[in-house]
Amino acid sequence: MPVIKRQSVKGQGSRKQGKRLVGMAAAIAVAAGAFAAPAMAAAPAERGGGHEATREAMNAAVQDGVPGVALQAKDRHGVWKATAGVGNLKTKQPRSAQDNFRAGSITKTFIATVLLQLEAEGRVSLDDTVDKWLPGVVSGNGHDGRQITLRQLLNHTSGIFNYTEDENFVHDVFLAEGFFKNRYRTWTPNEIVRIAMGHKPEFAPGADWSYSNTNYVIAGMVIKKVTGNSYGDEVRRRVIKPLGLHGTYMPGTSPTVPRPSSRAYSTLAENPTGKIYDVTELNPSMANSAGEIISNPGDLNRFYSALMRGKILPAEQLTEMKTTVAAGADGRDGLGVFAYDLSCGVTIWGHSGGIHGSSSMAVTTADGEHSLAVNFNGDWSGGPLEVVQAEYCGS
Repeated sequence: MPVIKRQSVKGQGSRKQGKRLVGMAAAIAVAAGAFAAPAMAAAPAERGGGHEATREAMNAAVQDGVPGVALQAKDRHGVWKATAGVGNLKTKQPRSAQDNFRAGSITKTFIATVLLQLEAEGRVSLDDTVDKWLPGVVSGNGHDGRQITLRQLLNHTSGIFNYTEDENFVHDVFLAEGFFKNRYRTWTPNEIVRIAMGHKPEFAPGADWSYSNTNYVIAGMVIKKVTGNSYGDEVRRRVIKPLGLHGTYMPGTSPTVPRPSSRAYSTLAENPTGKIYDVTELNPSMANSAGEIISNPGDLNRFYSALMRGKILPAEQLTEMKTTVAAGADGRDGLGVFAYDLSCGVTIWGHSGGIHGSSSMAVTTADGEHSLAVNFNGDWSGGPLEVVQAEYCGS
């Protein structure tokens, strides 16, 4: 989920992380930026203390080249809001802790939540094959939807090729020439899946783990087939509205980010040096149900806290969501969420997300009591996980 070049979305743990559009990563690392760090923005005083290390990590990210950082944390002391850097490189306007931003692969938790709700209603089983709902869609070059379950889509054990690693797609979406030609182009789910089907699978279904954005594009298609409504409509009806997430949007093909918001920046290059581009406007159908969502720190904290506290899913489905498989060096992958075991022994649950000009992470403890959501408005330098580590471990 990086510069949204080939690293446009460095997903968590995929074998070819340099080309991902919206993946989540236990170590969202991007090459260092090549421009001077903007001045720090003043931030509200901490409530209850305990956030000094988090503040230092935010400032360090800006010094390393991130334009700006927006963050909210919620713990037993209350809500702490903080910013560093700027939201606009031209005007030097500071970021806001209420900023809306493209949250990339954090979308996946919302999509998995909807499918688990449908399972709880008896309308679908996660052990259904993809072919039961989308006959013939996953086929070709060794892909076989008759052998892949919905559960394997959600925990990335399907073996389906990751479409954001296709060389033509990388050129058309992540590199400067292709991006400016195609930034307002609409990509359909069927078109995206066909790109993936043009490649061989990574492995036989269930035999291994590899992060693939294609899995969640297919999951979005299943939601539409089961309900008759788009995945965006179902996310709005089932999650966004009930939780009162007033800054969370499934934008579809709309290219703008609602205010309040900052500008989003990328180098759109193989190597993160040279010119920096404003990539705020784009048609998010390129990410589709794998990464189109727009949200803000407060909404994401509310969502993940409610999810872990059992306010969105029945106990059985929440247990399924938190049943993990090994995800290589990236830890443990559940259904739309990852478990991060931090250096200090704390385990947190959530997802990271990267898309052009935006790198984010939203996590909470297993009891939903200590939540954190953070966004960088640049995709080539630093990693939100360092800020997360500082918040929960103090270093």
